[in-house]
Amino acid sequence: MSPNAIATEYLSTGSNRQTAVADWSQRGIVAFGADSNVAIWEPAAEPPRGITALLSGHKDVVKAVAFLPSSEADTHDYLITGSDDKTLIVRRAQAGSHSFETVTTVSDHQGPINCIAPYSLPGTEPRWLIATGSADATIKIWISRDGQLTLLQSIKTMPKFFPLSLAISPLDAEGNLFVLAAAGTRDSIQILTATDVRSGIESGSVNFEVQAKLSGHESWIRSLSFVRETSAPESDLLLASASQDKYIRIWRVHQGKELPALATESNDPLSGAYLPGKSPSNKAHMLKAAGLDYSITFDALLLGHEDWIYSAKWHAHADGKLQLLSTSADNSLAIWEADPGSGIWVSMVRLGEISREKGATTATGSTGGFWTGLWSPDGQSVACLGRTGSWRRWQWQPDSDLWKACVPVTGHTKAVTGIAWSGNGDYLLSTSLDQTTRLHTKWTANGHNTWHEMSRPQIHGYDLNCIDALGASQFVSGADEKLMRVFSEPKAVASMLHRLGGIGEENVEHMPDAANIPVLGLSNKAIDMVEDDEEIAAVDDRDREAIDPASIVKRSYLDIDHPPHEETLSRHTLWPETEKLYGHGYEISCLAASHDGKIVASACKASSINHAVIRLFETDKWTEVRPPLTAHTLTATRIRFSLDDKYILSVGRDRQWAVFGRSPDDPLQYALLQANPKGHTRMILDAAWAPNEKPLFATAGRDKQVRLWHSQADEAGKLSFAQLASIPTGEPVTAVDFLPRVVGGKCVLAVGTESGQLSLHNIDEASGEVVNLPRLEELQIPKTVLQLSWRPGTDADKAELAIAGDDSSLRLFSLSEAYLRGSSP
Repeated sequence: MSPNAIATEYLSTGSNRQTAVADWSQRGIVAFGADSNVAIWEPAAEPPRGITALLSGHKDVVKAVAFLPSSEADTHDYLITGSDDKTLIVRRAQAGSHSFETVTTVSDHQGPINCIAPYSLPGTEPRWLIATGSADATIKIWISRDGQLTLLQSIKTMPKFFPLSLAISPLDAEGNLFVLAAAGTRDSIQILTATDVRSGIESGSVNFEVQAKLSGHESWIRSLSFVRETSAPESDLLLASASQDKYIRIWRVHQGKELPALATESNDPLSGAYLPGKSPSNKAHMLKAAGLDYSITFDALLLGHEDWIYSAKWHAHADGKLQLLSTSADNSLAIWEADPGSGIWVSMVRLGEISREKGATTATGSTGGFWTGLWSPDGQSVACLGRTGSWRRWQWQPDSDLWKACVPVTGHTKAVTGIAWSGNGDYLLSTSLDQTTRLHTKWTANGHNTWHEMSRPQIHGYDLNCIDALGASQFVSGADEKLMRVFSEPKAVASMLHRLGGIGEENVEHMPDAANIPVLGLSNKAIDMVEDDEEIAAVDDRDREAIDPASIVKRSYLDIDHPPHEETLSRHTLWPETEKLYGHGYEISCLAASHDGKIVASACKASSINHAVIRLFETDKWTEVRPPLTAHTLTATRIRFSLDDKYILSVGRDRQWAVFGRSPDDPLQYALLQANPKGHTRMILDAAWAPNEKPLFATAGRDKQVRLWHSQADEAGKLSFAQLASIPTGEPVTAVDFLPRVVGGKCVLAVGTESGQLSLHNIDEASGEVVNLPRLEELQIPKTVLQLSWRPGTDADKAELAIAGDDSSLRLFSLSEAYLRGSSP
């Protein structure tokens, strides 16, 4: 297969919310866990491209990600990941490349893996000492050579706790004496040491033993990080620990029997000022390793965060300056430095949302805070992960001495249940079980041509199941509630999309300015934008219609020359809700809008014929067109309008398909044309119309078949449908879609399955011949394909296919015309 057959246009997914879920390599690549995938992102890329690769291999949520430290001379980058599936996977890529391949997989742990701490051993060949912590209450020590893992030691935590964080460091310059700090679901830190590590590695066994227990924290400890105080190998080792008790503690590991100067000043009059009614413990813990004496003493208490602290990471700058990056559930990120004069640790930089605005809702705010923080290799940039699964990044500007926010990576954090292109294909809408609707389009300004999330029109209180576009500036969505909601584009978002993506502004004068969610509501309300200098009144918590002050839209918020950052997306790009469509008795299961935008058809979950109806709503006055369409006896799973809107096709859990024809007298009325109660032998999950002049459609079933049905007219001109061909797939089919144009006289059908396999087929309607196009590895995903959608109106030399996955990913690929014809480019 020619390498030009397929190109990745866009990958979007949100990060798993864990402290150890991400790492930033020495070559500037960020890897983070996203559902069962590992996402690769290059933050410094110009223009910003977002995620460049999604690595599959794990079967469950990825919680721990770490690059094995590398030097400039190394020809490969190694990445180690741990998951809830109890496995560790080591991957390798050429230095600087994003194409990682799996080297080894081990399953020695008996529980989910929570944390990984690697250390690069000195020597001519690349070798790493790696510690992993798991919910089986064990810590395992490994040696890695060329990506292969060999188990050296398994340590049961006593007293029993689940390790949430590990940090490992040598105590001597030769790398023969190591210290390991372990903490998690207790309020103390265990310090373990191992001697004669080099010979232990050769013999296949090392012996880390518990030497001390550091107390002082009052809750679980989420993060640990070691650093040398100076570049001198004999300098003290500093350990930072971050806890849910809202404090960071710094501990000093010092060689020799004499205690460091700070630890002897226990008569400090400020020592009782740290915690109410409690002074920090100054107890010195003495260690003995390989005949050498070491002490561990409490060195400093960092106060400033107002909620749980999730991570604390050291960075030693080239000029010798030490900085500590912390992230907290109080929605802030802080950079700490020791004051040169007094040695007191001070928060020099504070980023994020400095004060939580009163009334900020959990939907539009980032309540839940920042889960982890990362340093770039040069220490000039920091990134942190928020509650919504999106990343924020800041770059230090030396000329202005300011931290500038950069274009982030965003995406859904749960299964993507529905996707829909706007009528002309300008943008793609997606809905998810994470209760958000997102708008994605290409950033074309200044020739960037990269895809980004540009708006978050709907943030809801229910899981969202389905969506369809109504023209260029309206959409309708259905959720786990009995009604559908219609949203209209606001002026602020329309002008931003026009400026950044070249999407036409139509009827802007009739659009509302912007939208927000009332503090106690689910419906987005239309609001007016306010001037930048306008004062915002305090909110009354008892007022159901009170406007959340955090989501007031000022004129400057969307007057930007780059894709919006996360705080703008989640607060200022909502679309106002203009209609609610009632009539169903249970949760909405599927909906579709006609191509001319005049009708919305919908169905709900049903276990009886009374509720298994399809209801039609006209979009002029938003009233229901009666009577509803009846055919199914159980839940309808998909509704599709034919390209000319003459027919409605529905399929359901009752194994049947039904076609309804439009009345020649009333374009809003449809009547049952044909129903096939034995369309498949198992439930039918999806269906699609082909772009032929003669009606042809495909149905996809759990019976591991795609069936093609073509139309025949009797003497009276009445249409009926008969099976033309079937495509066996070997597993249940969950999604199908036809390219909305004919290629080389044939239809192109995309088929997605329950296990994430995706195939493409050429169909000759005249003969019923089906040609399977060569399999493309890039199209395969690790979990169920939930929906497929071809982009309408794309170039003649390529076609673009969007894939919605159960793995929380949204993927967009372009396929060459030559590949779709079945010929070599």
